[in-house]
Amino acid sequence: MSGEERSRVRSVMLCHFVASLAALGMPPFFAILLSEEFATTQLHLVGWLYVLPTVFSALAAPWWGRFADRFGARRSLIRAQIGLALGFLLASQADSVGGFALALAVQGLLGGTFAASNTWLASELAGEHLTRALTAMQASARAALVVAPILFGTLIGMISPLTLYAWLALLPLAAAVLVATFLPPRPARPPEPSSDGARAAPSPSGTATVSPGLLLWLQFGFSFACVVTYPYFIADFQVRFPGLSTTTLAILFSLPHLVYLALSAPLGRALGHHCPQRTLTLALVAMALTCWAQYDLDGNGWPWQVGLWLARLAMGIAMTAAFIALHRLMSGASRQRAGRLFGRLDAAAKWAGVAAGLGAGILVSRFGLASPLLASTWVLAALGLSLSASLIRPLLSLSQRKRT
Repeated sequence: MSGEERSRVRSVMLCHFVASLAALGMPPFFAILLSEEFATTQLHLVGWLYVLPTVFSALAAPWWGRFADRFGARRSLIRAQIGLALGFLLASQADSVGGFALALAVQGLLGGTFAASNTWLASELAGEHLTRALTAMQASARAALVVAPILFGTLIGMISPLTLYAWLALLPLAAAVLVATFLPPRPARPPEPSSDGARAAPSPSGTATVSPGLLLWLQFGFSFACVVTYPYFIADFQVRFPGLSTTTLAILFSLPHLVYLALSAPLGRALGHHCPQRTLTLALVAMALTCWAQYDLDGNGWPWQVGLWLARLAMGIAMTAAFIALHRLMSGASRQRAGRLFGRLDAAAKWAGVAAGLGAGILVSRFGLASPLLASTWVLAALGLSLSASLIRPLLSLSQRKRT
């Protein structure tokens, strides 16, 4: 990757981080916002407001992907930043819960900065360079998840939540200006001709492809398996491990994400020459085992504390390896119509988040607080079996051809 390419990629990552701060930092404070701004005690609405932008983003993502393919990834990225800013401005002017919900719907409908950023990266990079950039984009999102709640928790003590939304609108607007100023359009990367005249995929060693349907299933299933464990994690561990402080629980919750931030770059280089399907299969199996270990642990006896920390640490390593392998598969599939591909992948991840949030509530009400960890275990195992079948099928076909 040239110095100019690195500079352009870093600019996009900075823009995404800035936008993510605003989009990911406010939802944890929706309960405070409802009580202070709208004087409502209907705090059950928090859950609905939490998923509302995700639902509309999932609905709009495929359409915005086609928009990027037709009008260019750079324009799509600027459009997403301005749309996000408009949603925040509307939220700052809301005078009722309904008006605030409408603003969140606009935020989801007109936003989509993550998919737009990935589409831009696919238009600029290929092969292993694209894989590393996609992995770094995940690090940007997770860094925002760590920084935003702390930052906005401090700010909400100083200004009202709706006023904060007005100031936050400046972040995506600044990102849009940054993209327009420092990422001037340039001719698209020329296609590499293949033997049949079509554009050939950049193929780093060990890269293989999977069908679009399997890739979407992997994206949906992996996103579901991760998110379903989030909502009740702290509540579950408070019940099973009453000796843990709130600070310790927060650190345990954040540990896999902190591992990703620390290891994604070196692990990405280490796994660069390994088959992504095999890497992803092993990572999914390892992550399933860590979820099962967390589900099966109890607070009796001294070893449980060691086991708990090791399970969360191993989960972070497995999750990081899974993301890296999944990004390599995405890179191999992004040869044509990158906007459409990343729009569909973003929609799959968003629908998975909605399904995981609703599913976690149903599971907990019927089977207890630890049941989302068990659900994640089974989904990860199913994903691993799907990938194993995709690896075995070509070998069987080759064996049959040799016999004939």
